[in-house]
Amino acid sequence: MDWQEQYHSKHGAIQEAYHVFIHSGLDLFKNQNLHILEIGFGTGLNAFITLVESEKRNLKINYTGVEAFPVSGEELDQLNYPEELNSVLRKNDFNLMHSSLWQEDIEISSEFILRKEQKDFKDIDMIETVDLIYFDAFGARVQPELWTVEIFEIMFRAMKSGGYLVTYAAKGSVRRAMLEVGFIVERLPGPPGKREMLRARKK
Repeated sequence: MDWQEQYHSKHGAIQEAYHVFIHSGLDLFKNQNLHILEIGFGTGLNAFITLVESEKRNLKINYTGVEAFPVSGEELDQLNYPEELNSVLRKNDFNLMHSSLWQEDIEISSEFILRKEQKDFKDIDMIETVDLIYFDAFGARVQPELWTVEIFEIMFRAMKSGGYLVTYAAKGSVRRAMLEVGFIVERLPGPPGKREMLRARKK
């Protein structure tokens, strides 16, 4: 599927992922079991970084990545994230993330269970099971239907009380949709190339 949209910022995919999803999201959780839902599994970068970081932070993670249109084998062949992250020894783990079957729980490590689900975001039916949501869908300019009250209601329903959602987006319409469904929303400094980003919390 060609959305004429880059999977990651031209300012640096890894740098942006760390800023938005790790430093603004994962850093909020210490020494606990954690369920993460990623909206837009894409290239698997966010999942791989979370795997690497979880071992440093004593976190046991169940990670669900939802993607309607998986990336192609040709696109995956061009990725060198393990090398860029100085985690060459984990290259087999990165490959397993992509070669593993969809709709099944896969043990990537003893502390990290991955489940990939190929489905439309509107079909997510989790109820109060998620601690942290990485909302990494294509931007509202390309897919405005993914940044609506309807979608954020699904996110709110999936999340436990006290959970967080982080996203690179900062549009006023996105913030208003989050507020309408009951999230407490804050603006944070954005990654390079973006002035702001949003973080939402469920009471």
